[in-house]
Amino acid sequence: MTTVEHGAALDATFQALADPARRCMLAQLARGPAAVGKLARPLAMTLPAVMQHLAVLESAGLVRSQKIGRVRVCHIESRRLSLAARWIDQRRLEWERRLDRLGEYLQTPKRPRGDPHGDGN
Repeated sequence: MTTVEHGAALDATFQALADPARRCMLAQLARGPAAVGKLARPLAMTLPAVMQHLAVLESAGLVRSQKIGRVRVCHIESRRLSLAARWIDQRRLEWERRLDRLGEYLQTPKRPRGDPHGDGN
């Protein structure tokens, strides 16, 4: 995946995750595949609205669905979530390193200005 594709995938992932209804659906799917009707139950919205949210999740690569008889069953796609998790972990590690360096700096004894030896002589 190129840097541009990687960035577009992350953009789509975070855009999809920005909605609480879609996060609710993903939380349900993390427990296993589910029919659209089951995903819709805890949400206060119409079935067409649920289908629109699922389309966003599918477009982002977070969910795939298949029709089994008369029922559409959805499955979570963990690969795209893993990509987002790795990106978040990288940012977290960067900030932890920065905060560690700041902590070390703040714990370093300071010399008075104009005193290169720090002993007051």
